[in-house]
Amino acid sequence: MILITDGGSTKCDWIVVDNNGEQLHEKIRTKGLNPAILKEKKLKKIIRKSKELITFSHEVTHIFFYGAGCGTEKPKVMLKEALESIFINAEIDVQEDTMAAVRATLNQVDEAAVVCILGTGSNCSYFDGQRLHQRVLSLGYSLMDEASGNYYGKELIKDYYFNKMPEDIKVAFDHKYNLEADYIKYNLYKQPNPNAYLASFAEFMFLNKDSDYINALIKNGIRIFAKNMIFQYREELKTVPVHFAGSIAFFAETEIREVAEELGFKVGNFERRPIEGLVTYHTNQL
Repeated sequence: MILITDGGSTKCDWIVVDNNGEQLHEKIRTKGLNPAILKEKKLKKIIRKSKELITFSHEVTHIFFYGAGCGTEKPKVMLKEALESIFINAEIDVQEDTMAAVRATLNQVDEAAVVCILGTGSNCSYFDGQRLHQRVLSLGYSLMDEASGNYYGKELIKDYYFNKMPEDIKVAFDHKYNLEADYIKYNLYKQPNPNAYLASFAEFMFLNKDSDYINALIKNGIRIFAKNMIFQYREELKTVPVHFAGSIAFFAETEIREVAEELGFKVGNFERRPIEGLVTYHTNQL
């Protein structure tokens, strides 16, 4: 029995398959398991809270976990140890979420491409057909993550407080969310996963895309992301496409294509949820 996991900061999707790739259970969802943010005790608690995962815990032979926060060694090892303590019979492979995006968006396994994630957080790497190259190590939501859900959440809240929103958008934003200062600060500074809290505001953009203000906000975030991250691979962009994964990328496809034309890079595939492509990839590898 194989578990394949697409783990973000907001949520994790788990698919249980047999060695032939046949799905044995409906998709399981848990809270996010970002080991760069959460402590090992919290990681274990989230996993154990899923009755379905615990039911399968002794039968699982392989876990392929792709996760936000798994790009550096220390959090990656911590998450692996947390998984090993629960899935005691499983071989466990933990990879950064960018590799999930690579394997889910490529047209063929040895294709070279620049691959971006725009979800709760954001990232960008170059895959040369065999290995992943990352020229900028992420410093997380407080310093980086342009064009991500948490980036747009921050921008919306700041524009609301700095009175930069058009009045109709400001009224709609105020109606949809609790924007009291104390409530926002409580969620940002006293609750776990502040990045996921910020990302929850991004939905508002896609419900109001007909607004010139929202359209400009989306495109500006993409421009910053492209200049800071995608253009780290300026030479590679001459010959390879840029693929995108994640819910922000999926819903902002039109704006991404417009910015790509403006800045001069070639857009490839969009994949909202990489996990479906990972099932095919891993069952073919067994």
